[in-house]
Amino acid sequence: MRTYSAKPGDIERQWFVVDATGKTLGRLASEIARVLSGKHKPIYTPHMDCGDFVIVVNADKIRVTGRKLDQKMYYRHSGYPSGLRVVSLREQLNRHPERVLVAAVRGMLPKNRLGRRMIKKMKVYASSDHPHQAQQPKPWAF
Repeated sequence: MRTYSAKPGDIERQWFVVDATGKTLGRLASEIARVLSGKHKPIYTPHMDCGDFVIVVNADKIRVTGRKLDQKMYYRHSGYPSGLRVVSLREQLNRHPERVLVAAVRGMLPKNRLGRRMIKKMKVYASSDHPHQAQQPKPWAF
């Protein structure tokens, strides 16, 4: 018995659309990360990008539990002295709801070139419409 390793020609990419309405942030992010990395396929190979494309709609209607809306903070630094900017989850959801889901999924992917390639296959939209109808995405049910 030999170990199967997927080749670039063996990989067939599909498009899936996910409705984030009422879904919990972490549970949804872990499922999206699984599809982006290709772990839902039998040909999964850890060193190859076997995953599919994921379109997330209604990102502004995502749900969080507990007191995370006010306690979870997003940090970024400009690189200058006293350049630290802190934004709460509530503010981030109001201003840029797409960034919340992208940050959650990015944290669940590998921290290398492979992970950077995987996150580019995720498209997130705050509303219910998206410009990817030509790819004929299938609904992904969790």
